[in-house]
Amino acid sequence: MRFTLRHLNNIALVLVMALAIVACGDDDDADNGAALDTIVKTALDDGRFTTLVAALQAAGLDDDLAGEGPFTVFAPTDDAFDLLPAGTVNTLLLPANQALLMDILTYHVYDGNVLAADAIALDGQTVTMLNGDGMTINVVGGDVVLNLGGNREATVIIADVLGSNGTIHVIDAVLDPADAP
Repeated sequence: MRFTLRHLNNIALVLVMALAIVACGDDDDADNGAALDTIVKTALDDGRFTTLVAALQAAGLDDDLAGEGPFTVFAPTDDAFDLLPAGTVNTLLLPANQALLMDILTYHVYDGNVLAADAIALDGQTVTMLNGDGMTINVVGGDVVLNLGGNREATVIIADVLGSNGTIHVIDAVLDPADAP
């Protein structure tokens, strides 16, 4: 079988998507240097963050996080939200709980751009998240673990998903602001 440059580009794209969330535009043209999407659009297009995007929309934060930034978002997957007790997500999405939802969601956002190498350098330190609470970053066996030993510690499972206005680090649990030191 003869592979053209277009075939090789498509194969490479599939491999990259299998390994990480990709912020890509229309791949039919195989554009080199295509502009990155915002972190919200990247999460929306990915398909593994439907609960997070719904929560951002319910809290009215989707437009804010689509803004200029830069932001670093520690993004729990749908599977991470599924680990919460039954009914928790539906309760948080109620308009009466918008303030609590905003607190939880902004606890997943850092005001600034932090790449994985920067996060590793913060081993043992506490950073202030967008909601004003502290989050502890530890490196354990090469993994970045957030709020180690807390009620809901989370591990970064995919790092450095770049967007036009910041970076997404995919995590395996929903962080709890009550874990703030």
